[in-house]
Amino acid sequence: MKKSIVFSLVLAFALILSACAQSAGSSQKTQTLTVGASAVPHAQILKQAVPLLKKKGINLKVKVFQDYVLPNQALASKQLDANYFQHVPFLDLYNKQHNTDLVNAGKIHIEPFGIYSNKYKKIADIKDGATVQISNNKSEQGRILLLLQSKGLLKIKSGVDPISATLKDINNFKHLKFLQPIDPALLPKAYENSAADLFAINTNFALQANLQPKKDALILEGASSPYANIIAVRKGDQNKKAIKELVHVLQSKEIQSFINKKYKGAVLPVSE
Repeated sequence: MKKSIVFSLVLAFALILSACAQSAGSSQKTQTLTVGASAVPHAQILKQAVPLLKKKGINLKVKVFQDYVLPNQALASKQLDANYFQHVPFLDLYNKQHNTDLVNAGKIHIEPFGIYSNKYKKIADIKDGATVQISNNKSEQGRILLLLQSKGLLKIKSGVDPISATLKDINNFKHLKFLQPIDPALLPKAYENSAADLFAINTNFALQANLQPKKDALILEGASSPYANIIAVRKGDQNKKAIKELVHVLQSKEIQSFINKKYKGAVLPVSE
């Protein structure tokens, strides 16, 4: 009788140890990635990746930011494992200005930049001296100038790299008046108030303001743009397995299909 009781206790203890070991092994296999992102479309795209990454043992947590400064600060200070909101020219400028070493882990999508107007419906109608409202994001100036140049509204001077071009690097033959740059998030409101004739608005902010880039933009960037949005990480982390899995999933056919269906050309997937 005593032997039976002892055997039962030993068996129960062994089962408890086995369960604990299995639990510990399970927790070790699951890894959490915290990724900072703009609300639209970045966070929406990441949420579609959650179940796909879960199958790979990765618990994806998405932290939404409303500006273009805090996500890189949080990444550099190790509050995030990665962020998803910016393109390479913006990242390069941030690294230069803040002496950081953040890198591109992979391209995910392009948000075609748009020029919007409540006043003009056709490019040909734009008059000399039209006012233009741009953002204070210096890394976007070349992008905006390229868009305006594509429709013959100005010309970037010969020998100037278009990506790094500024307002000082143009032949402004239509005498466009560039207003004081403002925060990118304020551009949709300025557009609603018709504070200028032309507005250069980032697609993520345009979408939040219920604008439809393909329908509402007077000028819209094409798919060949060099401004693809990326997964950014601290230098060296781009080689980590979990980060590679994140990029792989975001470049997968499932996510590409979601992007095409959800945004109808306002966001274009990239699989490089």
